[in-house]
Amino acid sequence: MSGPQRCVLALDQGTTSSRAILFDRHGAVVALAQEEFPQHARTAHGPDGTELGIVEHDPEDIWRSQLSCARAVLLQAGIDAGQVAAVGITNQRETTILWDRATGAAVAPAIVWQSRVSEPICARLRAAGLEDEVRRRTGLLLDPYFSGTKIVHLLETVPGLRERCDRGEVLFGTVDSFLIWRLTGGRVHATDVTNASRTLLFDIHELAWSDDLCRMLGVPRAMLPEVRPSGGGFGSVDPALLGAAVPITGCAGDQEAAAFGQGCVREGAAKCTYGTGAFLMFATGDHPVASRHGLLTTPACQPAGADAQAYCLEGSVFVAGALVGWLRDGLGLIERAADIEALARGVESSAGVVVVPALTGLGAPHWDPHARGMIIGLSRATHRAHIARAALEAIALSVADVVDCMQVDSGVTLERLRVDGGASANDLLLQIQADVLGLTVDRPAVRETTALGAALLAGMAVGFYADATAVADARRVERSFTPRMEAADRARLRALWRDAVERSRGWARAGR
Repeated sequence: MSGPQRCVLALDQGTTSSRAILFDRHGAVVALAQEEFPQHARTAHGPDGTELGIVEHDPEDIWRSQLSCARAVLLQAGIDAGQVAAVGITNQRETTILWDRATGAAVAPAIVWQSRVSEPICARLRAAGLEDEVRRRTGLLLDPYFSGTKIVHLLETVPGLRERCDRGEVLFGTVDSFLIWRLTGGRVHATDVTNASRTLLFDIHELAWSDDLCRMLGVPRAMLPEVRPSGGGFGSVDPALLGAAVPITGCAGDQEAAAFGQGCVREGAAKCTYGTGAFLMFATGDHPVASRHGLLTTPACQPAGADAQAYCLEGSVFVAGALVGWLRDGLGLIERAADIEALARGVESSAGVVVVPALTGLGAPHWDPHARGMIIGLSRATHRAHIARAALEAIALSVADVVDCMQVDSGVTLERLRVDGGASANDLLLQIQADVLGLTVDRPAVRETTALGAALLAGMAVGFYADATAVADARRVERSFTPRMEAADRARLRALWRDAVERSRGWARAGR
């Protein structure tokens, strides 16, 4: 039995878990459910012997966990789907899924954004002289991070797949498209501008799929979803799934959604989300800024009724929270991820120890898929706490490198950095971040900013929220961290970091 509309449902599909969150009219969290799902990682070698780190998901795990969470929050809140005004979706970006149009079944494992499996394809395209044109049209680099070359890898390795795609029998989507397809019972094959812009196939100036880019990469145009604004119609949930035909009216990649949730919409505002990786978005207004430092130019969320497309500079640090997970699972240094803060506080400094978290190569601004992780500066006096503190410093220093480049590229000086994500609960990490940046770091009262952004997009599209200011309380700052480190100490630490990063580069090239 349905009552008045009370909430917006955000589906937050991440790299290691799926979550569902209900938000009320003030942007407060009403209920939250989270479910982890398996990760499948292995190492392979390219044609020239180069080591390739492969990361995959089972699309059915993504679907089952996300649907389970959606049902769980409704039960938790004691409401039925008829009391939900709208659904907003936010998702791990670039992760590539191909599925059968007739059955909805995936034709191969999902290739995760972290996977480097398509590096040989990127190398081939670079050798053909295509990188400048791809960068001009898409704002991206020819890197295996992005979806387009992942599609090509599947087309070249799954027997008979290209022919089926040419006939329109197989569809491509990032995770949002796959969820929309499943949620609508196969009625809607669509994505939004933020997710489309991460594929290497979307022209960010024309805001449309590019036939030229599809031809360059060899991707059949018929596979691609329809591109729609981030706030607007994406069909309705099949009533058999949740109990009512709830409209899906919001969709955005996780980092763009987090920026929208944090209110990073005016030029010069910036946020960093600490998740599996660390992802920075720097708003540049209604014009795309081309980076001279290997950063990405990406469209921001396009809410319903927006007059113009807004853009951001983005820098992606591949390993942030995943480094803490590796210290726990790979080295056994800590029992729980949350233990790292107390361990790292056991020492005043890292005593010259530097961790370079290049476990899957280096992202922005280095873009070196052949770099590998490193712990350097060890001595007989080194113990666990030094490595733990150096790991937190590594996350903060990786972020600082990106912030520096963003300020130079945009010509705008950043006054403060807004942060969110799981690791933003770590006070020591945020103090180190403020110290190495020499800037104030603000942590919001509501840290579910990625899901909040999706909820805002969906709620604004149906009038549940009048506008983004309707959730001002959810955006208030819970705590600010101000720099305490002396400038000379900051310069010394950053110089040591730059030296260590240089030593890690190119480590996995063939012949090592």
